[in-house]
Amino acid sequence: MADDQEKTEEATPKKIEDARKEGNVPKSQDISGLFTLFVASLTLLTLLLLFKEEFFQLFQYILQFNPDNLTKLNLFHLVFATIKVFLLTAVIFAIPVAIAGILGNVAQFGFIFTTKPLTPDLNKLNPIKGFGNLFSLKKAIDGLKITLKAFVTLGIGFWLFFQFIQELPTVALFPLHQQMDWLLKKIIIIAFTMILVTAFFAIADLLIVRKQYFDKLKMSKQEIKDEYKNMEGDPHIKQKIRQIQMEMSRKRMISDVPTADVVITNPTHYSVALRYDKEKDQIPRVIAKGIDNMALQIRKIAKEHNIEIVENPPLARGLYKAVEVEEHIPDEFFKAVAEILAYVYKQRNQKVLQLYRYLS
Repeated sequence: MADDQEKTEEATPKKIEDARKEGNVPKSQDISGLFTLFVASLTLLTLLLLFKEEFFQLFQYILQFNPDNLTKLNLFHLVFATIKVFLLTAVIFAIPVAIAGILGNVAQFGFIFTTKPLTPDLNKLNPIKGFGNLFSLKKAIDGLKITLKAFVTLGIGFWLFFQFIQELPTVALFPLHQQMDWLLKKIIIIAFTMILVTAFFAIADLLIVRKQYFDKLKMSKQEIKDEYKNMEGDPHIKQKIRQIQMEMSRKRMISDVPTADVVITNPTHYSVALRYDKEKDQIPRVIAKGIDNMALQIRKIAKEHNIEIVENPPLARGLYKAVEVEEHIPDEFFKAVAEILAYVYKQRNQKVLQLYRYLS
């Protein structure tokens, strides 16, 4: 009891993912039923419209038989014609309904393949625990839902049925075609009404099921701490974290390259981007570096943004090995970097002067 009271924290993504792997997901049977009912109603109405003429001919064929002159051969033809029409419609009807039943579940929690629910669990044979489950809050809520749903659905169904019954004496005088049109309209009304009623209960059931599910997965603060400790010790988790950190660092470096003053290369394997902001830094800073493909990408971005690229293999290799990204360059590289920056600024000033003369 104390453990349950301590479980006040929302489940972590790992706890939810572990439950999902075991087949423990929030599943609303009413949502699946709603999806199946909708597809079944749509399929039935489509079949009635497509095979309307076949049904009409079948009823005419049945009505033309006189019971006094009914022979075995006539009876065989009658049964065969009836089975042929209804078997064809039943097969066409069953396929989309069966698919809808599967998709109704997949749409809620995706596709899951696990054998965990099929594994024998001796705890389920515990009579004390089983007796307690009979009187649990979840069972009480499920029973209330079923009772309320049956009461409302049957009530509305009987009310519609009695409304239609009152029209039968008048409809009986209609030609067969008009009788079938009347029947089709009433089927549409019943189907639409049942879908609305089912949708109301399905949405309510989904909210209740999800709340019960996440309440059951709640964790204590100690469980969360233990989980984080285990995750930190998991080599797969560590590797994943390192990959994410490296990817973030790479994206940040690439986004900083356009702000560089110069890119120093070796020129094929190493690239180091430097920035010297006189207002913020007294010493140039490495804002990006890379080897091989990363080096090529840094040079490519530098060319796109008209950043000076200087080939100096010893300096490029030295900066790459000695300085991390966002660090200032050490004292031993001052002179070499200062000469390169002086060259870059001279080239930049010459370009500005040439542009000024051209515009003048």
